[in-house]
Amino acid sequence: MTTEINTQDWQQAFIATNILAIGYNAWVGYLGGERGVVICSTNSPHLSIAGETFKDHFIPRKNLAAFLNAWLAAPDTVLLQKHFMNAHILEAVDKYNPQKDVVFLLEYGNQAAFLYLTNLPITPSQCYQTVCKEWAEFQPQHTLLTRTKTQ
Repeated sequence: MTTEINTQDWQQAFIATNILAIGYNAWVGYLGGERGVVICSTNSPHLSIAGETFKDHFIPRKNLAAFLNAWLAAPDTVLLQKHFMNAHILEAVDKYNPQKDVVFLLEYGNQAAFLYLTNLPITPSQCYQTVCKEWAEFQPQHTLLTRTKTQ
């Protein structure tokens, strides 16, 4: 029981720290025309002066069954909540509200956790807007000057 609680605490902390990136990727994927799942792996972090970043992907619903069959069939991947199998994940993707919720798969070590994120403090579209706004604020000044000169 203690191990399960520690795992849940770690997962919740990871999600809270990375909610903007998770929501952004969910919304970008949905804007691409389809519901899907945000997949994040902590197995190969990229270290930089800004800290750790992790690989993440949006898997659209049409590609999800094949992805899950290949990923979860790998002998070194264990789905933590065993009662959630492919059919349950696909059903969650079919039913979630992309305006408010995110279906998220988190890989760490040889484990994978299925997380249905609801009642988020910030919606996926708000995450997208925030990231886009902050990205524009951090663009080099000469880029803005170049655009002004060419207009």
